[in-house]
Amino acid sequence: MKARRNKKQVPSFRKLLKTSKVKLENKLKNKQFKQQSTLKKYRKEQRKLRQAVKDAVSKKPIPLEDPKKKRPAKRIEREEEEEEEALPLDMMDEDDLQLMKDLGQRASFLTRDLSSSEPVHSKKRKHERVIDKYEKIPRPLQTAPEKELIHLLPIKDKSGVIPQTREKPVIESTQDEEDEMELKEEIIEDPIQELTLEEHLIERKRKLQEKKMRIAALASAILSDPESNVKKLKELRSMLMEQDPDVAVTVRKLVIISLMELFKDITPSYKIRPLTETEKSIKIRKETQKLREFEEGLVSQYKFYLENLEQMVKDWKQRKLKKSNVVSLKAYKGLAEVAVKSLCELLVALPHFNFHNNIIVLIVPLMNDVSKSISEMCCEAVKKLFKQDKLGQASLGVIKVISGFVKGRNYDVRPEMLKSFLCLRIKEVEVKKDTEDINKPKKFMTFKEKRKTLSRMQRKWKKAEEKLERELREAEASESTEKKLKLHTETLNIVFVTYFRILKKAQKSPLLPAVLEGLAKFAHLINVEFFDDLLVVLHTLIESGDLSYQESLHCVQTAFHILSGQGATNEGVEIVLQCLDVMLTKRRKQVSQQRALAFIKRLCTLSLHVLPNSSIGILATNRILMHTFPKTDLLLDNDSQGSGVFLPELDEPEYCNAQNTALWELHALRKHYHPVVQRFAAHLIAGAPSEGSEALKPELSRRSAVELFETYSMGAMTFNPPVESLNSKRKDKVLQGDSFLNKDLNQLIKRHCNEVDTHLPLDFTKYLETSLQ
Repeated sequence: MKARRNKKQVPSFRKLLKTSKVKLENKLKNKQFKQQSTLKKYRKEQRKLRQAVKDAVSKKPIPLEDPKKKRPAKRIEREEEEEEEALPLDMMDEDDLQLMKDLGQRASFLTRDLSSSEPVHSKKRKHERVIDKYEKIPRPLQTAPEKELIHLLPIKDKSGVIPQTREKPVIESTQDEEDEMELKEEIIEDPIQELTLEEHLIERKRKLQEKKMRIAALASAILSDPESNVKKLKELRSMLMEQDPDVAVTVRKLVIISLMELFKDITPSYKIRPLTETEKSIKIRKETQKLREFEEGLVSQYKFYLENLEQMVKDWKQRKLKKSNVVSLKAYKGLAEVAVKSLCELLVALPHFNFHNNIIVLIVPLMNDVSKSISEMCCEAVKKLFKQDKLGQASLGVIKVISGFVKGRNYDVRPEMLKSFLCLRIKEVEVKKDTEDINKPKKFMTFKEKRKTLSRMQRKWKKAEEKLERELREAEASESTEKKLKLHTETLNIVFVTYFRILKKAQKSPLLPAVLEGLAKFAHLINVEFFDDLLVVLHTLIESGDLSYQESLHCVQTAFHILSGQGATNEGVEIVLQCLDVMLTKRRKQVSQQRALAFIKRLCTLSLHVLPNSSIGILATNRILMHTFPKTDLLLDNDSQGSGVFLPELDEPEYCNAQNTALWELHALRKHYHPVVQRFAAHLIAGAPSEGSEALKPELSRRSAVELFETYSMGAMTFNPPVESLNSKRKDKVLQGDSFLNKDLNQLIKRHCNEVDTHLPLDFTKYLETSLQ
């Protein structure tokens, strides 16, 4: 027979979901049943305790009831029920009966747990206090059954005494409520009071102040003597796991910042390497051993601290609530932001110390984070690192990770990641200057020079001094020029590989402007072998029509920087001015007169449609071109020069017949509202003279077009230069009297007033007529 196959099917998701709901309901029921059992047990113990206290207070023990006396009806019914299980007294021996009577006379018999091994004391002290008696009452064990039992009289047979019990009947709910009320009245004396909102805030402030004082005390101790108190770093780091929900978030943030500042202060200026087995086995001095312990403890705590920061960022990303439930999900972002800020500070401040590559691996993916604040924070930290890194080791590590990340994400990253490349310090002049500053050759005196100029004792001291200087130079481990240039070359190779990949595979990516801008900056460092291919790619991009005007300008700028070896990083009109300077002025020997005329004409037309600072920059460029190409002054004349008609729409400036046009735009600009634009227009109409009334002042003539563009920028939304007030020339004193009259008339009046005898009538009108004429 064939074996039967296992036909058990895998349960569906809906069935599993239903099963999980059943499990949850069962757990809830078990929890409620457990709470009810615990409450029942507590009531039972309280009833026993009250009864025991009453019995202990009474002077005489309560005797057992005489079986001959009348008993209450309820008691008779209960005893009748028990007669079926209990044996009659006439079946017991006299000794056993006497023993039972003696036990019944003792108060502890009814309340004592039979499982307890404590002896029962038959005698009582006369002056025993109530509390002492209460404390002597035995407590039930934790292993006692949950069901309440009634202990009956035991049975004795040949094997020995057999205890008898039975379950206690269930008491009605009304009785439970009465017992609860009694319990509340008698037992609960000091109930827990709920705090108001104001009281809760005051309590939180008090707790927070205590934690702050603790953090400050630990930090001060570590700063005062790091080598002796390095173990307190662990104590301070343990506060990152603060469990008080009122102050947990705030305390953790304070501890993160405090530890970050501490590590920045106490970290040495060198990388700590692990000791070898040989070094550990060698006997050393106490001071050296103390230093080793400090370094080991510092590296260990620094590593754990970085792991804590990484875990905070992961918790925020995963949105997974912890079991302790001390920190809410809303507070995860705040903690992550503080953790990222600390990582950025350590990235910039400790590029020479251990685990710097680990910090880079954490920071680079966050440069592309969805959160704008965290992304900007990380990008700014990387830019700052590039700007201050003279050697290039840390920059190379960051560039490697960024290049791999961009490739791994298939070039779907923020443009800010690639814009950070513009802050790299990879210029030949700076490299030479930095290496000279770092590696200045130290010239020591020869033996002959020492013998001629120094005495024997001085030569001895000089020798010791030179030896010490050599040791210090070795300790500093200053990098050589060759190594620095090698690092910069490797960094540039990775940057250009990233740029060329994007130009080849992602030409429609939003990363293209950043790539073109980067190529414009580092174009003078590109290998000559790549010039032809790169120029073809740039030309293809411009001809495709997919680029914006700014991206096209970057392509033009990159092409001419490759040919001229100049670099620039500005945008907009400023880039246009730089391109014109590179194309026409710096390469004037390769530019024909027809091309220069065409550019001057088009620039004048463009100056009518831009802001004042752009107009000033363009007119300043035209001034330089008119000085560079003197024969272009024919554009100031209306007469035609040769055959042909000016064709402004023609793409080729060489054949647009610019010699047959005039710069009529300058007359419109002469009436411009900006005074500097007016001044430049008048200057160009006069032929851009260097001397005379139409010459420019030194503050305008000595500045380049880009400098004038930046100087007269209106980015602050104010008129530049400011408009003078109308009330600036108002006279403080009002003129009165003869100050309004003509000078000749005033003299005539004075002459006639000085005459003593006046017989003829005074006639001033004729003098007024003559003066007016």
